[in-house]
Amino acid sequence: MKKTIVIAFFLISICSLKAQVKDMKTALVLIDIQNDYFKDGKMELYNPEKAGDNAKLLLNAFRKNKMPVIHIQHLSTRPESAFFIPQTPGAEINERVSPLNNEKIIIKHYPNSFRETDLLDYLKNMGIEKLVICGMMTHMCVDATTRAAKDFGFECLVIGDACATKDLEINNETVKASEVQKSFLSALNYFYASVLTSEQFLKP
Repeated sequence: MKKTIVIAFFLISICSLKAQVKDMKTALVLIDIQNDYFKDGKMELYNPEKAGDNAKLLLNAFRKNKMPVIHIQHLSTRPESAFFIPQTPGAEINERVSPLNNEKIIIKHYPNSFRETDLLDYLKNMGIEKLVICGMMTHMCVDATTRAAKDFGFECLVIGDACATKDLEINNETVKASEVQKSFLSALNYFYASVLTSEQFLKP
């Protein structure tokens, strides 16, 4: 009985979130879905193709409904950086989510997409209240941007299966990408965002 109540509450919450998305000024933010994170790139992630394909589904839905789309592109300015080097193919936005001419592109140099960019001003000028966030990497730029967005007063939805990460290491121990993904998404889901799958978000 208790399990049934929990499931029912979860489904009601999802429906409520979907209604809010339709009622509020909402923008899709695609973070750093760039070639260096894919196969043969300089910083290949775990299963980036799946995340990229799900991000494409989100992008198509926002385009269909003529809702705002913002592409974040990281260009490295650190001399020692090995990826996202300006004017290299690896720094280009992946073809799955290639921006249209009328879609906003924000260039950033730090994990937080708001830092030293015009993202906040752009969102305020557009009257945006809610952000649907996806992209790469979950543990770095997605995490930093979502937390900053919440602190700026935006309501955030993170689409977990449209994000990708990689194995990390601490104290000579490897933390597998799947565990990194679950850890960071579950941490965001507590306060900073509501975390959904692409299927949950897109389901009519």
